[in-house]
Amino acid sequence: MGHWTKAWRIRYQHQLDPAFPKKVMAIPEGEAVARCIQCGTCAATCPVSHYMDYTPRRIVAMTRAGMRDDVLSCFTIWLCASCYACTVACPQKIPITEVMYALKRMAIHEGVYPRRFPVPILAREFFKVVAKRGRNSEGEVTLRMYLKAGPWRHVGKAGLGVKLFLKGRLGIVADRIRNRRQLSALLSGLESRLAARGGPPGPLQAHTPPGVAVSAAGGKGGVA
Repeated sequence: MGHWTKAWRIRYQHQLDPAFPKKVMAIPEGEAVARCIQCGTCAATCPVSHYMDYTPRRIVAMTRAGMRDDVLSCFTIWLCASCYACTVACPQKIPITEVMYALKRMAIHEGVYPRRFPVPILAREFFKVVAKRGRNSEGEVTLRMYLKAGPWRHVGKAGLGVKLFLKGRLGIVADRIRNRRQLSALLSGLESRLAARGGPPGPLQAHTPPGVAVSAAGGKGGVA
C-alpha cells in the first residue's frame, strides 16, 4: 500500500471529473450518496478500515467531489470485506458496500486498479470463468490469479493448495451449466439496463476492454 502521503496532496479543479459522482449515483440506490453527513459511522464499524488508505467515509466524500483518479486507483475498494457492516450501521441508509462494488467495476473496466494486487485480479478472473461456464472453478481461478499476480510471490502457498485439494475444497475439473446462452443473455440484459441509467459498467463490460462490443451471446464483437 504505502502511498499514504497522497491523501494530503492538493487537488485542483481541472483534476476533478464532474461526471464521476453522477455515474456512481446512477447505480440502484446510489443517489443515497448525496445524503452522506460525514458522521464517520462507516469508518468506525468497518473491520478493515485500519488497513485502508482512505476510510469509507472519505471515499464517499471524494466520490461526491469528483476525485475519480484517486478513488479508482486506491486500495480501499479492494480491501472492502463485503460484510455490509457499514451499510447496516449507516444512519442515512447509504448502500456503501454496493458503491464499493460499482467502483471496483469501474476500476477494472478502466484498468486503473493497483497492479499485481491479488484482489482485483481475483475478481476479474472469477467473473471471466463464471461468465464463460456459468460456474466457478476454484482451481482455474486460483491458478490464473497467482500467475498474473506474480507466481514467485505465492510459491510458499503451494502446500495450502495441496491440502485444499485433498480435502475436496479445490477442484481441478471445470464445471459448467447446460445452457450458457441464457446466462449470457441475462448478463447482457443487465448491461443494457445499467447503460440506460448512465451508471458504471456492468459485469460483462467491466471485464471487457473499452471499445469492444459484447454480443447477447456473450462473445466479443468488433470495436464500437
